Amino acid sequence: MKLCIKTLGCKVNAYESECIEEDFKNHGYEVVNDFESADVIVINTCTVTNQADAKSRKLIRQARKNDKACLVVCGCSSQQHKDSLFDLGVDVLLGTTGKTRIYSLVENFLETHEKISLFNDVRYEEFEESSIKDMDGKTRAFVKIQDGCNNFCSYCIIPFVRGRVRSKDLNLAVKEINDLANNGYKEVVLTGIHTGAYGEDKDYDLTDLIREISKNDNLLRIRISSIEITQLDEKFMEEFKTNKKICSHIHVPVQCPNDEILKGMNRKYTLDEYKKKIKELRDAREDINITTDLIVGFPGETDEIFDSMLDECVNIGFSKIHTFPYSIRKGTKASIMKQVKDSDKTDRVDKMLRLSDMLENKYYNEYLGKVVTVLVEKNNTGFTSNYIKVHINSDVNEGDMCDVKIIKVDGINVYGELISVNK
Repeated sequence: MKLCIKTLGCKVNAYESECIEEDFKNHGYEVVNDFESADVIVINTCTVTNQADAKSRKLIRQARKNDKACLVVCGCSSQQHKDSLFDLGVDVLLGTTGKTRIYSLVENFLETHEKISLFNDVRYEEFEESSIKDMDGKTRAFVKIQDGCNNFCSYCIIPFVRGRVRSKDLNLAVKEINDLANNGYKEVVLTGIHTGAYGEDKDYDLTDLIREISKNDNLLRIRISSIEITQLDEKFMEEFKTNKKICSHIHVPVQCPNDEILKGMNRKYTLDEYKKKIKELRDAREDINITTDLIVGFPGETDEIFDSMLDECVNIGFSKIHTFPYSIRKGTKASIMKQVKDSDKTDRVDKMLRLSDMLENKYYNEYLGKVVTVLVEKNNTGFTSNYIKVHINSDVNEGDMCDVKIIKVDGINVYGELISVNK
């Protein structure tokens, strides 16, 4: 039997798909990349934007052309649009919970040929425990430690489809990460829907987890996928200053560097508070790489506000800006606000992306002639602790830790000369 699994959206979805894949492989399935040869197809969907919904539907339609396969659809888009997706010929449909049951649901369908729909009220769900031992073709291991969000930003549908904050048991998280480190993974990426909220529903927090897994000598790097500015508390900052296993790259969503828009977004900080915390991060690490998420075209954004956003992004000194046009999510507060014209959104996104490329190039040029340590992934490329992707001019093996001298920066591409391989 053959499984094909396709994943849209965030690193949490990617992790959950890895768990699904591992379960099927443990039951003898072969994993393939094409829909045509698969006996079972799983589409793990995303609904963060209208475009994500459209991509999800497109994949489902493509998969359904294989009318002999069992088609499973799960994830955020199905949680949000469960009433309409069955019409696309789905055999097993479930939302953001129950993904650990997909193998058994498929077995049930293959036996009975009765379509299955499984949805739970995410407001009352506990953390769905799962773990992985391996991640094919990767030298960094992604581990989901948290699910859900309590923030209810006015533009965001995710709290409605993922539910409230809930956290992986600390001991289980430590065991999973230690197993991965002992299995050869030198870097672990801690991820969640609201990663910094880890432990808010328990009697521990993200820093406690970091301290525990740092004890493993086989684990060389701990990377945080994303963290809110409000969660960079004193305890975390002290750990960040002293624990060199924590990577020198912090992704801190700003969403909009303007107080008026931040208030409309129902964000929990002012621009001044954000900038002060960024300064603390810079004071803690000389080589820190600070990247961000930013929404363009949120209701109320004028030309003047957008121009100020460009200026503030330069002043803050981001080295990369992940830019998204505001997308109306039905059921959120922002969906009934006065909207910015689509043509203005398109123009502003283009300007922000050009600024991002300029800032990225500027940051990389600071490393010309310097020697950095790179964890090799594939095709003689890898990442530094501060998340610079380096193309190495010699053949090296996946999983090698190499000292590399940066010799060229071409736009946002960085090239290095191999100095040594660290054993």
